[in-house]
Amino acid sequence: MAKGFTEVDSLCRGIVKDAQNGIFKPVYLLMGEEPYYVDMVCEAIIEHCLDESERDFNQTVCYGADVTADSVISAARRYPMFAERQLVVVKEAQMMKSLEELAIYCQKPLESTVLVIAMHGAGADKRKSLYKTVSKMGVVVDSPVLRDYEMPKWISMYYQSKGLAIAPDASALLGEYAGTDLNKIAIETEKMLKNLPEGAVSVSAADIEKNVGISRQFSIFELTRELSMKNAAKALRIAAYMGSSAKFAMPMAVSALYTHFYRILKYGALLMKNPRPANDQKAKVLGVNPYFFSEYDTAVRNYPVKKCMAVIALLKEYDYKGKGGDVGEATPAELMIELTARILNR
Repeated sequence: MAKGFTEVDSLCRGIVKDAQNGIFKPVYLLMGEEPYYVDMVCEAIIEHCLDESERDFNQTVCYGADVTADSVISAARRYPMFAERQLVVVKEAQMMKSLEELAIYCQKPLESTVLVIAMHGAGADKRKSLYKTVSKMGVVVDSPVLRDYEMPKWISMYYQSKGLAIAPDASALLGEYAGTDLNKIAIETEKMLKNLPEGAVSVSAADIEKNVGISRQFSIFELTRELSMKNAAKALRIAAYMGSSAKFAMPMAVSALYTHFYRILKYGALLMKNPRPANDQKAKVLGVNPYFFSEYDTAVRNYPVKKCMAVIALLKEYDYKGKGGDVGEATPAELMIELTARILNR
């Protein structure tokens, strides 16, 4: 069974802590569609495995497209010079044509070598020898892409690791900006930390707006809120602003709206079975922070199941239009305003 992101996060933070304490396994297989944890672990091992003075003779970093299994194995079987260990790192290992042949070395790795096999956006075949051997002799990190509904929890967890609490609306705003790109969130957070007041223990939506450069007033996050409340004037004004932006992409906007209305649809279906669900049931269905439950309570009244299904059908139509289908002379802004008006009239 695939591990959830909380398990992957815990595993990787444990590896990083061990690396900081000079504890290493002989082989690491870092893989998965989400590169954030692969990069995090790989960088930590490179940083802590050897002292600066030991790296010239004992560190080999190569790329999968440029090496063969034989050359990597030869490097891994060397003994360290004037050091306790040596480090061999294969980045972009998915580009190696003979990748599986590394299993030969991994069956009996040297204790004095740390071999890191880092695959970017890809994974080893779990049915084959390399994966099975490293699972037994070393450590495998398999990092899956997070889903939209998992992002608020991940962002909150990430900020906790930085010693900060992040407000639910701030988390939602950052998630809207970065999508499921964990590296993007980490980069923007590091920039923001430099500008927060000394001793700050929490992050607000205003902090995100100021330091990340997102306008909460005119975002898809605010648009979904105004649509939930059926505040037509505000929703149309936000739609016009968004559609006129140079960075606006109709398919991305439709995707975000689909996620929102699909949550409303699932919530409506839950209420049909259980008119008074417990908060844990709501959280499981909606996949949002309890802070937003009141918004969805309003949204589900404004868009009961039948209306919600009609909105989703409408979104499919505008997804097609947003990709160039049957739009005539309509501009992106006009399409976005038209879509918003039609949702409000459902």
